[in-house]
Amino acid sequence: MKTNIKDFTDLEVWKRCNDIKINIYNIVKTLPEDEKYGLVSQMRRASISITANIAEGYGRFHFQENIQFFRQTRGSLYELKDHIRSCFQFKYINKDMTDTTLSKIETAVKIVNGYIRMLKRSKNSAAIIMKSSLSTEKVIS
Repeated sequence: MKTNIKDFTDLEVWKRCNDIKINIYNIVKTLPEDEKYGLVSQMRRASISITANIAEGYGRFHFQENIQFFRQTRGSLYELKDHIRSCFQFKYINKDMTDTTLSKIETAVKIVNGYIRMLKRSKNSAAIIMKSSLSTEKVIS
């Protein structure tokens, strides 16, 4: 079953990361006031970054640029994993919330990695087609 992708918001990876972003925003609302400029700020920035990088990469023309933005998304997901573990260690969130959030992040990382692999294959296929068409043009000339 092929889905018609019209916008980055149609991508499964964006949907999963958006869910994580909302989850993180709900978590930071429960953190102590003295974390406002620490964990709260860092977690908000990282969670916003995961979907923003997907959007920006989607808007780029070249495969390699898109891949780079997905790598940044993956980095921000790993950053969030560390912040969630910190929240648990500092007893800001319980084990169930920690496990649920880490599981969502791990799933998103796997999807991001799959998307990067797909983009690399597409990039390589496009390069082969381009090289083939250039060879054909030389023969015709």
